[in-house]
Amino acid sequence: MAADRSTSLNRAIAILNVLGASAATGRDGLGVVQIARLVEREKSQVSRTLKTLAEAGFVIRDPVNLRYRLGWRLFVLAAGATRQHLTALAPRVLRRLVAHLGECAHLSVLDGGEVLTVMSESPGKTIQAAEWVGHVSPLHCTSSGRALLFDHTDTDARMLLERPATVAVWRDAPPDVDELLVKLRSARRRGYVVVNEEFEPGLVAAAAPVRDFHGGIVGALNVSAPKFRLGRALDAVGREVRAAADQLSRAVASAPANGENGRRARRTS
Repeated sequence: MAADRSTSLNRAIAILNVLGASAATGRDGLGVVQIARLVEREKSQVSRTLKTLAEAGFVIRDPVNLRYRLGWRLFVLAAGATRQHLTALAPRVLRRLVAHLGECAHLSVLDGGEVLTVMSESPGKTIQAAEWVGHVSPLHCTSSGRALLFDHTDTDARMLLERPATVAVWRDAPPDVDELLVKLRSARRRGYVVVNEEFEPGLVAAAAPVRDFHGGIVGALNVSAPKFRLGRALDAVGREVRAAADQLSRAVASAPANGENGRRARRTS
């Protein structure tokens, strides 16, 4: 009985791997005969496994061409895995930034139309940026907010930015969406964002986006500090933050793949 369950599980994993391959995702799915040939199993066995996977939401059968594709349930699980990898891997990167720059470093995510800070590391200096873990801040005048908008089109960005802000901002923030979009385009070209006394007087910050294994933005790293300490080196800090964000992105992107390769089952008869 245990051997039968192992064989069924191996078959299901093989089918999911085939449906997730680029050759399959670039088409309108694969038929049962194609899948059976690719996983080297009998058609009847593959058909039964596909039915079970479809009932669980892991695959979808197109009612017109009868081909199978990966189901949304897998993408939900992948998103959850990405969040877990992000929060597990980020502390080490944040600590390295703090050790190298001597300033506060943060990990933030997009929460509706605002920025939610989910993790911070501090060097323990007497004068430092406020503790923001669990707090929200605006998108348009914060470095993390703009980094989280890197992949948004102008239209999508306008939809988010035209909502009323829930947090008061400093007078040097962009006065309208058009000016913000100009700043955002410039930041995209650099690969990082810098803000100079836009959110709070005397506060400067730099940020860069963190991406998952699909290249989508899942968070932003940023460093913030009083202007008298960091103001003159802000662009250099921006490059440091971008390098750290790229490092974290590579770690997040490789973690799911490594796990999959480690668990990939051997074909059994």
